[in-house]
Amino acid sequence: MLTTMIIVFIIAYAAIALEHPLKVNKSASALIGAGLLWTIYALSTADHALVGHQLNESLMGTAQIVFFLMGAMTIVEVVDAHNGFEVITSRIRTTSLTSLLWLVGFITFFLSAVLDNLTTTILMISLMKKLLDSHDDRLFFAGIIVIAANAGGAWTPIGDVTTTMLWIGGQITTLAIMKGVFIASMINMIVPLAVTSWFLKGRKVVAPTAKVEVHGHRAVTTPFEQNLMFCMGLGTLICVPIFKTVTHLPPFMGILFGLGILWMVGELLHSKKEDEAKEHLTLVRALKQIDMSSIVFFIGILLAVATLEHTHILTNLAVWLNKTVGREDVIVTIIGLASAVVDNVPLVAASMGMYSLTQYPPDSFLWEFMAYAAGTGGSILIIGSAAGVAAMGLEKIHFFWYAKRIAPLALIGYFGGIAAYIIQYRMFH
Repeated sequence: MLTTMIIVFIIAYAAIALEHPLKVNKSASALIGAGLLWTIYALSTADHALVGHQLNESLMGTAQIVFFLMGAMTIVEVVDAHNGFEVITSRIRTTSLTSLLWLVGFITFFLSAVLDNLTTTILMISLMKKLLDSHDDRLFFAGIIVIAANAGGAWTPIGDVTTTMLWIGGQITTLAIMKGVFIASMINMIVPLAVTSWFLKGRKVVAPTAKVEVHGHRAVTTPFEQNLMFCMGLGTLICVPIFKTVTHLPPFMGILFGLGILWMVGELLHSKKEDEAKEHLTLVRALKQIDMSSIVFFIGILLAVATLEHTHILTNLAVWLNKTVGREDVIVTIIGLASAVVDNVPLVAASMGMYSLTQYPPDSFLWEFMAYAAGTGGSILIIGSAAGVAAMGLEKIHFFWYAKRIAPLALIGYFGGIAAYIIQYRMFH
C-alpha cells in the first residue's frame, strides 16, 4: 500500500510541476491525486471509522486555510474594483530607471507583506505597463517584482500562503516570525536589486505614449470611495493577526468577520446608486472574480499530503533525512531549493507532517527558517511560486529567459538571506 501511495503522489506531483507542457490544470492533478490516495488508504485499511475520523480532521485543517484565502482574495478584489490601489501608484514620480527599480522593489516588498505575493505581483506588473514602454525593461522589472514579492511575503503570517499555513498550524507566531525573518527577507531582495540597478545605471524611464482610457465595464469611483475602501481593506488584513492574538480564535474567523464589515460598508456606500452603476463594485462580483482554481488546488494538495501524514510516510522520511543529512539548516535549505522546481505549498504541507510540534515547538529554528526558505526559494525558477506563474502569464516571460537572467540573481539573494538568518539566530539565541 505505502509504495503504491508514494508512486501515485509522485505522479500527481509531476503533473502539477509540468502543468504547462501537459496542458492540464494543476488543480485537476491535485484533486485526482487526493481522490486516489484516500481511496487506496480507505480500501487497504480495515478500520473505516479511523479513516473517516482522519479525513474529518484533515478537512478541518484544510478548510481553515481555504476560508482564510477566499476572504483575503475577495478583500483585495473589492479594493481593486474601487481603484483603491491608485492611492499608491499615483504617487510614483521618477525619471531614473534605477530609482524606479528601487522604489518598485521596496513598494512590492512591503505591499506583499500586507496583501500577499500573488496579488502584489499582479498589481505591480499592471502598474509597470503604465510606467514603462520598453518590453525588455518591463521583463527585468517583472523578475525583480517576483523576487521582492516572495521575499516580502515570507516575513509576515499573511504575506505568503506557506507562512499562512505555518501560522494557522501553530508552528509560528506573528511577532516572532516578523522579527526573525525580516532581515533575511530584506537581504534576499536587496542583493538582486543592487546587481540589477548596476546594469541599468544611467538609463532613463521611457514612458508609454499616453492613451485615452476607456472605462468600459470598469466602474468610475470618487477619491473618497477609493481611499475608504483601500484603508478598510488594508486595515482588515492588518487586524487579522491582532484578532487572533486577542481572541485566540483561528485566523479564518477574523478574515470572515472583516469581510462582513467591508461588505456592509460597501453596501451602504453605494446604496443610492443605480444597480447598473454599482454592480462592478459589489462584494458579490468580487467573489466571482477570485481565482477559484487556486483555491481548489490548495484543497486537493492539502488533502493529498494529509494521507502521507496519516500513513506515517512523512515521519519516516523525516527520520531518514535526519539520519542521512543530520543538520536542520541543510535539510531546510534543500527544501527551499526544491520549492523552485515544485510548488512550495505541498512542500511546506509535507514538512508540517514530517516534524511534530512536540519535538520542534512553535517559533523554533526549523519553522522560522522553513518560512524563509520555502517562501523565497520559489523565486529561483519562474514556475516555483504563484507570483512567478502570474508574471509569466502577464508579461509573456519565457521559462529559459528567466532561468538565464533572473535565476542567478534570485539564487545569490536566497543564499545571502540564509547567511543573514543563521548569523542573526546564533547572535540572539
